[in-house]
Amino acid sequence: MSKTLLDKVWEAHEVRKLENGMTQLLIGTHLIHEVTSPQAFGMLRDLGLKVLYPERTFATVDHIVPTNERSEPFSDELADAMIKALRQNCKDAGVTFFDLDTGNQGIVHIVGPEQGITQPGTTIACGDSHTSTHGAFGAIAFGIGTSQVRDVLATQTIALHKPKVRRINVDGKLSPGVYAKDVILHIIRKLGVNGGIGYAYEYGGSTFDEFSQEERMTVCNMSIEGGARVGYVNPDDTTFEYLKGRPYAPKEADWDAAVTRWRAVASDADAVYDDTVSFRAEDIAPTVTWGIHPGQAIFIDEKLPLLESFDDKERAGAAEAFAHMKLEPGSFIKGTPIDVVFLGSCTNGRLSDLQEVAKYIKGKKVAGGVKAIVVPGSQGVAAIAESTGLAEVYREAGFEWRGAGCSMCLGMNPDKLVGDQMCASSSNRNFKGRQGSPTGRTALMSPLMVAAAAVTGEISDAREVFGLA
Repeated sequence: MSKTLLDKVWEAHEVRKLENGMTQLLIGTHLIHEVTSPQAFGMLRDLGLKVLYPERTFATVDHIVPTNERSEPFSDELADAMIKALRQNCKDAGVTFFDLDTGNQGIVHIVGPEQGITQPGTTIACGDSHTSTHGAFGAIAFGIGTSQVRDVLATQTIALHKPKVRRINVDGKLSPGVYAKDVILHIIRKLGVNGGIGYAYEYGGSTFDEFSQEERMTVCNMSIEGGARVGYVNPDDTTFEYLKGRPYAPKEADWDAAVTRWRAVASDADAVYDDTVSFRAEDIAPTVTWGIHPGQAIFIDEKLPLLESFDDKERAGAAEAFAHMKLEPGSFIKGTPIDVVFLGSCTNGRLSDLQEVAKYIKGKKVAGGVKAIVVPGSQGVAAIAESTGLAEVYREAGFEWRGAGCSMCLGMNPDKLVGDQMCASSSNRNFKGRQGSPTGRTALMSPLMVAAAAVTGEISDAREVFGLA
């Protein structure tokens, strides 16, 4: 019988079916960071348990680590305490830790792939909702809570309901100035922030076939913003080429065997899906969020929706979003002044993101009065950027070049908005208070759109700013 990738991976990792209908699922790879793991390790100690398979767990520090200082002790006492706790927990348990002095530290969803830890056909769990990123490699990857982190550390398994599968096809060629970030924002806008509840999203079509591995990661990263805990792309030659030669990828004879196995895990050509949705790449334009969740988004050249265009269930939320963002229904978001720009995060802090933007900002300057920061997603990304002159392009343009970490994606480190500042951000969430200030305002967009906002001082159409129209 034909099967989807989800079917194949699920069956291969099923330990047993539970009486309540859930599956006890083996977790092939467990990724941890400093925020959701300390309590889990504490629970293990209270229960007198050890980490069952420490070789299957990998740790890094990302959420709270300051990006503008690297010497310890950190001035942020909580950050200092949390990194010390993670360091000690990993040492005690025998878990591999990509510490600040390793050259491999960074955002967990960037470090895993670049180290070759993320591989097709595996199950991957992490105490972070954007674990869906790793599905870009043909893995079934999902975020878990702290008590579940405890369970995986202790048993290497977790109890889950198997989701249905929605196939999302995107076919055609994206127009100049339109990127993977625009694709996923458009999908979420159309299907809704709750549209994926109970589903895994399988992304495919000619657009995804042509995407680089890092573009696929951007889309899978934000699956959770559309309600889908899991999002994945079937592995192919693009996937294998990315993984080949990475530290934790199979070597020599094992490599050929792994590729054969990975090819077989892809969904069968005649697989049957619970639902199918299709989009045309040519219909997608640069997209910007105008509200307080990622589904409240619009093309840069569209007018903001009128309140009467929303149904009764959505109208109050839309009114709340307009009030918070200080925007007028029926107006254009283009031209809205910005105070801060943030280029980074597990969505768009990879090397290809920084390379793409650098092509266009070279020789340009950040607008006066705008604070612009660029945060590489890992020390590996930063090292390449420094050695190739990429970092200097940003410095000359007026960006602050920071150390690796989650930074201004979320308000858990010193990089925060102040008051009602408006931020043009390449990150993944625009919730109230997400960037550290309860009145701060966040507009999500692609890295090049962030760059356009940086040099103009307002939300702008990157196609016009950089001559792509």
